[in-house]
Amino acid sequence: MTEKILVLPGDGIGPEVTRQACRVLEVAAGRAGLGLELDQAAIGGASIDAHGEPLTDAVVEQARASRAVLLGAVGGPKWDAMPVDTRPEKGLLRIRKELGLFANLRPATVFPALAGASTLRPEVVDGI
Repeated sequence: MTEKILVLPGDGIGPEVTRQACRVLEVAAGRAGLGLELDQAAIGGASIDAHGEPLTDAVVEQARASRAVLLGAVGGPKWDAMPVDTRPEKGLLRIRKELGLFANLRPATVFPALAGASTLRPEVVDGI
């Protein structure tokens, strides 16, 4: 079985991070006997530079046709002066909306000494 994954490297450190993430995926998939088809497309500033918009309809369709999307960081100083409605981050917001996604989950650690400084309620951060 082959799984199709769309890789959207993005901007800044995004391409470097997604390149290494793809290496990890390929090794893990090989060990599990799973085939991968890694397709790559542009999002964010890279898409603006190549296509004039932060996310094209074609990339949205590629994402819908894929089993998963591996997304790198988007944006950077090069595009900071652009109008807000055309900046690289609009690509990120659009792909989330188009795919029905709502969260950007990341690992978190709360040090007990700093728990009181959190903007979250203590019962929310307790035990993280």
